[in-house]
This record gives sequence, C-alpha cells and structure tokens, in this order.
Amino acid sequence: MNYDRLINPTLMELKPSGIRKFFDIAAEMDEVISLSVGEPDFSTPWHIRQEGIHTLEKGRTWYSPNAGLLALREAIAGYVQRHNGVSYDPKTEVLVTVGGSEAIDLCFRALLSPGDEVLIPDPCFVCYEPLTRLAGGVPVSITTRVEDAFRLTAEALKAAITPRTKLLVLPFPNNPTGAIMPREELEAIAEVLRGTDIMVLSDEIYAELTYGRTHVSITSLPGMSERTILVSGFSKAFAMTGWRLGYACGPAPVMKMLTKLHQYAIMCAPTTAQYAAIEAMNNGEEDVRTMREEYDMRRRFIVDGLNRLGLTCFEPEGAFYVFPSIQKTGMSSEDFCRCLLEEKHVAVVPGTAFGDSGEGFVRISYCYSLSHITEALNRIEAFLKERGTL
Repeated sequence: MNYDRLINPTLMELKPSGIRKFFDIAAEMDEVISLSVGEPDFSTPWHIRQEGIHTLEKGRTWYSPNAGLLALREAIAGYVQRHNGVSYDPKTEVLVTVGGSEAIDLCFRALLSPGDEVLIPDPCFVCYEPLTRLAGGVPVSITTRVEDAFRLTAEALKAAITPRTKLLVLPFPNNPTGAIMPREELEAIAEVLRGTDIMVLSDEIYAELTYGRTHVSITSLPGMSERTILVSGFSKAFAMTGWRLGYACGPAPVMKMLTKLHQYAIMCAPTTAQYAAIEAMNNGEEDVRTMREEYDMRRRFIVDGLNRLGLTCFEPEGAFYVFPSIQKTGMSSEDFCRCLLEEKHVAVVPGTAFGDSGEGFVRISYCYSLSHITEALNRIEAFLKERGTL
C-alpha cells in the first residue's frame, strides 16, 4: 500500500518535536546529564498521591461527566478566583482535560476555520504552530527579542494583526525563555485587542512558578475574560506530569464547543487523577511554595554559572528554563547541542526547536537537582575550554 497517499499531508509535513529529538538520543547514551525536558524532579506531594490511592481503594474507577467531576470544576473555579480574581461558572465555563496540551488542541480546533491566522510569539513551546496547521489555520510568528526581555510588545502585536487574525496565543510565563508579562505590558496588549473579534489563548501552565513578581493573568483585565480561554494544568506546579490532567476556563458559548470536541475525542479525563487534583487545588498551595523556592535557588545558581562561562543569560522570571546565548561559540544552536551531547554527554535543546528566532540560543531546564546542574555546568565549561571559547 502507498501509505504516503493515505496519511494526512499536513501531518506528514510537520517536523518532530525538537525537544524529544535530543532527549531520545540521550536516552541511548551512558552517563548523560540531561537538562532537556521540563520534568520536575519532585514526586507528586504525598497527600495528593494518597488521595489517588484512596480513590482506587474505594473503587472509584468509573467515567466522570464529560466536563470533569463537578467537585473538581468547583475547586478549579475557586482556585482561579483566588489567584486571578476572575469568576467562572464551574458548570458551564470550566472543562477538565487530559493535560493542558489537550486543552490547547481543543482551542485551535474549536475556533479555527481554514485560513484563519493565529499570532504566536516566538520563541515559544513547540505545539502551537503544528496544532494550528492541523486545525487548518495559518501560524503567524511574532518575534520577541532579548532586548525586550522576550516579552510580546503591543507594537509588534499591532503590526501583525490582519483581517484574517482569529486568535492570539499568549504563552507566559514562557517556555523556553522564562519571560513573563507584567501588568502594564498586558494592559497595552489588551488595549490593542479591544474593539476586535480576536480571541486569546492564555497558556498559564507556569503561572505558579514566578520569581520576584506575582503572575498577572490577562483574564483579570477589564473586558478580557470574555475573549480569553485560560489554559492551565497540574503537571508543572504540582509535579503531576504523569497524572495527565489540565483544564480550560472561558466564555460559556466557547466552552460548550470545547466540551463537545472533548466528548467525542476523549470522553473524560482519568477519574483517579481528578480526585487527586481536587486535593491539589484545595490543599496543595504550600507544596507549590516549597517547590518554587527550590526552583528559585536553582535558577539563580544556573544563571550565575552560565554567565560566568560567558554564555550570556537573560534572567528568567518564570517557569523553570534558562535561555542562554551561545553565539560567542560561533556554532549554530543545533551544532552546539549535538556536539555537547556527543563530546560531554550533556543534553540541552537548541533554541531553534522553539522557532526560528531561537537561533543562537539553547534551552536548559533547571527542574533538576543542584548536583545534576553542577555536573552539567562543569562539563559545559570543559567543552568550551576545549573549543577555545573560554
């Protein structure tokens, strides 16, 4: 059979994730120090795991409602109200999904018609562009610059809008740069959007992980919750990556369509994970604070270490990634990562995995132990010395 004729040509043309490329190579090597994946090295807090265990012991293994357990949707609405000051009706405006990734996919498929344009700040997480294309949309990159602290400016947004613009992705705190959007800059973004029919997908999966500033959601600004779908989840802040649970909050008419898609594609999120997530929402904020303090210490340590090595590093204010420049080496991002992995067995991700404007940078995750990070920095130092760039 000619499978090339059978498979969706748009899917055939998509490149595999640049993050997983180096992770998969590293997995086949010995004694690799991997700083490539955003996987917290903390276990899910015990009281959250315990709730999942109790749920299994009680035999609560049936389907939940399509939109998720009402008790979880109520907990999510309460959590968002406490943190963002925005009210959502848990019955009509909150959807529990299989990870934040499913929620993002649902947004694109529910909102986009063929030819609709999606504005995506670049560098950014790897999924937005391919999911836009699979939904028939047209991704439009907006370059963010280190000179602007990798923030989306109102001027750049305004210049990118056309009559075909349907959606703006607002991925802050940002993966890979660690950039955040302060209130005053979000207000400028909101002012550009007011009076248009452009929706916002606000990916706030790292909202709890900010350092020195409190996260501000664009949903909290006047008139913005009605045009925004807030996406978040439990993987990063609560160290629940394997539980595969996320959520979306937004206007009822839009959420009704997301729920319809979810109903046909997924049915419902895992029930055991949902019961554990209720415990996380209601009693897990102290755990988040503890993990955030540890990430902050690692953040300062790795930024200082990279700057000492001459890999100039923008100081991230959110998430758990640094995005140092490797331009002084004269190597491309791809070559730097390949050679570092082959010669010193350290895995990091080329900036180009996150968009063309990531050339000259690499992403390094610091959600690993301090000893892990220290060894990686020592190997990077040896790598630079051997190449005469230190």
